[in-house]
Amino acid sequence: MRHRIWWRILLCARRALRVGDRICAMKVAGKYRGRIAPSPTGYLHLGHARTFWRAFERAQENDGVLIFRNEDLDSQRCRPEFASAMFEDLRWFGIDWQEGPDVGGAFGPYAQSARREFYLDAWRKLLSGGWIYPCSCSRKELAESASAPHDDNDEPIYPGTCRGKRLAAEAPGGVNWRFRVPDGERVAFEDHRMGPQSFEAGRDFGDFVVWRRDDVPAYQLAVVVDDAAMQVSEVVRGEDLLRSTARQILLQRALALPTPEYYHCALMTDESGVRLAKRHDALSLRALRLQGKLPEEVRAMASAEFVPNRREK
Repeated sequence: MRHRIWWRILLCARRALRVGDRICAMKVAGKYRGRIAPSPTGYLHLGHARTFWRAFERAQENDGVLIFRNEDLDSQRCRPEFASAMFEDLRWFGIDWQEGPDVGGAFGPYAQSARREFYLDAWRKLLSGGWIYPCSCSRKELAESASAPHDDNDEPIYPGTCRGKRLAAEAPGGVNWRFRVPDGERVAFEDHRMGPQSFEAGRDFGDFVVWRRDDVPAYQLAVVVDDAAMQVSEVVRGEDLLRSTARQILLQRALALPTPEYYHCALMTDESGVRLAKRHDALSLRALRLQGKLPEEVRAMASAEFVPNRREK
């Protein structure tokens, strides 16, 4: 009798452990994972700093992990000194990350230039699924025939000149490869800052490039592949990329990848309403550091609605 009682107790304990293991696994799987993803094409300015600081805050608020990803695919514009400055200046600014090129992690490599095989695998899946087609249109042809862009932050709508083309390719180089959007389909998502968003494929954006003719994966494809591979649960970035979210959701569906949550930050401008860019050298973190500014002073500047116009040196 005692033997049966102890056996039942042991069986219940084992079941409880299995349930506990499942709950723990669910907690690990549901852990917040955010990312900052600068490109080493110039010194980071206050606008970058504000967006990255918000990403840092979101990770802290959710007791999560922040990933540093070096988006260094543009070999013509990326420079080693800018890459070094990204790490130094963001650490100085007060941002800390748990995974990245300088600290390692389980989901590396954390530099896009070392992740080509990931992008090639996605390109092959898109090709075999009939989602993409080769485009030989020149920039001049596109400028002459494409629809006008909706605003300064987005690309012109592609007129579909090469939509009917097919190419049995084993490698993507030599032509642009465009994703064929489902015309008329609405892509909706909830933004944690800006609320419900909805865009219509074919009207708000057209077929877009996923692989460039110079044999470099385009931004849209690379970030979708990397965010999924690194298990990013929320993407924090500037609101100029709001429409790109709809494009990326279509790619996620085509590749059967999960869709993260999104938080799009307000863009920082000068007094004239002009968005900050890397050409605003006087407002780069590096320049402000050299001026003797303290991190807390620069964080206060980054939280302002706009920054005063400054004559660039």
